[in-house]
Amino acid sequence: MPAGNYDIKCDQGATFSRVITWKNSNGTPIDLTNYTARMQVRANYPSSTVILNLTTENAGITLGGALGTITLAATATATAAIAADQYVYDLELITGSNVTRVVEGTFTVNPEVTR
Repeated sequence: MPAGNYDIKCDQGATFSRVITWKNSNGTPIDLTNYTARMQVRANYPSSTVILNLTTENAGITLGGALGTITLAATATATAAIAADQYVYDLELITGSNVTRVVEGTFTVNPEVTR
């Protein structure tokens, strides 16, 4: 099954949080117990520079087990360090040696006015 498309908007200098629920074709949440996850934001697909790196290991992603939830989070300090622009990202779930790209799209950072 190909990855879904979901465009994310993030406010520069603000705490970022987004919850995504991974479901099967019947609409039932997929149990994420024993999974890890990773997400990278880059300027464009071929770029070697990572703008934002969220993983279960660095606490940027929290998985909700049987609920199928994937919570993405970045601090206000982390988002303040990202230049306002439009980027690309994808989110992968890993269990054993199996990697599934769940979702991909644009990651737009809206500029901060109040600093």
